[in-house]
Amino acid sequence: MLTALLVLLRSIGLLCRGHRAVALENLALRQQLAVFTRTRTRRQLRPTDRLFWILLTRTWREWRTALMIVQPETVLRWHRHWLRRRWAQRSKRIRPGRPGTDAAIRSLVEKMAAANPLWGAPRVHGELGKLGVAVSERTVSRFLQRRRRPPSQTWRTFLANHAAALVSMDFFTVPTVTGRVLFVLVLLAHHHRRVVHVAITEHPTAAWTAQQIIEAFPDDTAPRWLLRDRDAIYGDVFRRRLVGMGISEVVSAASSPWQNPYVERLIGSLRRECLDHVVILSHAHLRGVLAAYLSYYHGARTHLSLQKDAPTPRRIHRPTEGHVVAFSEVGGLHHRYERRAA
Repeated sequence: MLTALLVLLRSIGLLCRGHRAVALENLALRQQLAVFTRTRTRRQLRPTDRLFWILLTRTWREWRTALMIVQPETVLRWHRHWLRRRWAQRSKRIRPGRPGTDAAIRSLVEKMAAANPLWGAPRVHGELGKLGVAVSERTVSRFLQRRRRPPSQTWRTFLANHAAALVSMDFFTVPTVTGRVLFVLVLLAHHHRRVVHVAITEHPTAAWTAQQIIEAFPDDTAPRWLLRDRDAIYGDVFRRRLVGMGISEVVSAASSPWQNPYVERLIGSLRRECLDHVVILSHAHLRGVLAAYLSYYHGARTHLSLQKDAPTPRRIHRPTEGHVVAFSEVGGLHHRYERRAA
């Protein structure tokens, strides 16, 4: 400590007598000597050592002549790093900026944008306003991803918009107790999964099938498209009748029942939930069994594709309306449940 004080007083004396360069060089050499004597193996420079050389470069032009422990570029690099840290410290915000948007709002905006690809920031912002969400339109626009091409609707939306104009048809067979084979024709409207027509015959023909189309869609109720398979029963008479009614055919590929899934699913439900549990006696018996099942199918059976509702929507009964009562359907194969007051 006493030695450092003597060095400082001697440097001040040289400065006062006009020997500024000699004093600064003396300080530079003594500082390097102190580094050498402080470390035995590898030279370790402290932040104070670096600060000393940074200040010396600002006050003495000939500082390079006295530098021996490091390269001049090293000192310049120290200076640049010091300036960077200095300005970074000064650039820190004293006060917090705009508060961040809640994660729930961000998630809601993303869900709205994904479900409504035709919407922009103004529409999403307006919908949020109706939900009582206070957020600026500019914030909403920052959450929306930029699209490189015009937005496209999803396949689910496209099919849902055309479901009201789509009808599927198909045949399936039912054997009777005596071995006779009855052919059942079903026509299913995709909208609300409603069976619009059922017909039974023992000898189907193209003319008979064409007549069933007329009975299924009287007046101006014909659909826009009719989905069917490549069965030979759909002959020239049938196709001409469709053209006259303004119905366009959509024919599935050969041996590809998955291309007409809705009516195939209906036939599967008819078999699994009804016909597999009944021995059909005659044409009239089959008609009565199908009528009972379709009454249950339309009015009571819940469908996954209809958000677990029936084609004819069922009213929700509150617990306060009474006890649960079971009503037999399809001869007891199924039941419908309601609440009734005691």
